[in-house]
Amino acid sequence: MFATTRDGTKIFYELSGQPGSTRRVALLHSLAMDHTFWAPIAERLKGEAAILTIDCRGHGKSDKPAGPYTVELFADDLADVFDHIGWDKAVVSGASMGGCVSLAFATRFPQRVTGLGLFDTTACYGAPAPWEERAQKALAEGLASLTTFQQTRWFSDKFRAENPAVVQAAVDVFLTNELPPYAETCRMLGSADLRAALPSIKVPARIIVGSEDYATPVDMAQTMHEGIAGSTMEIIEGARHLSPLEIPDKIADELRVLLRK
Repeated sequence: MFATTRDGTKIFYELSGQPGSTRRVALLHSLAMDHTFWAPIAERLKGEAAILTIDCRGHGKSDKPAGPYTVELFADDLADVFDHIGWDKAVVSGASMGGCVSLAFATRFPQRVTGLGLFDTTACYGAPAPWEERAQKALAEGLASLTTFQQTRWFSDKFRAENPAVVQAAVDVFLTNELPPYAETCRMLGSADLRAALPSIKVPARIIVGSEDYATPVDMAQTMHEGIAGSTMEIIEGARHLSPLEIPDKIADELRVLLRK
């Protein structure tokens, strides 16, 4: 299904679980993934909540307009999807890029958030130059040139060895991305900075970070934890960057806590 945003962009979304439930959670995927990223979590929560997953602008089945992109623009897209499906508020959760968008959504639409799940993410990468380098490498050499680098950042060595099908599925989605929107999203993340807004967030927030997360390391999670009053933070020993795929039971449990609140 599709919702049309205020600027005419069509955003693909899927509603699953218990659509009529008052317990609602919106799940936002990481860079170069799509709504299927959350399938393990949706499967675990399907009897407990209404679950919204989307393909963010520039990703999956959604439109891929020209940039520039911002996390605030992505947050507005989610608000427009909420309006389309008749949701006033929900738990909002994201991994990596999706976590940045979740933070932006919570600061722009605080009345529409009942809780925040912030997984493998940051309020600020503070690294526009490396993100531009990644964008340029993709544009010049194609996404296949980044897959080895990505796999080692996404998943721990042990997980990759024991779950090759999960790893390959993530790679397959990654390779379906179109290059211009991928580059624009890299630039978006390189310039995003939500640190000043963290103290304004007043809803329950649960932060998860892997001890081996090299993309959004523990110190970035600590910055969010210190900035959001009352937030919780847990370091998962041995995990890396895509915790909804690597430790889905743990992530589902974190969301259950937020849904109960």
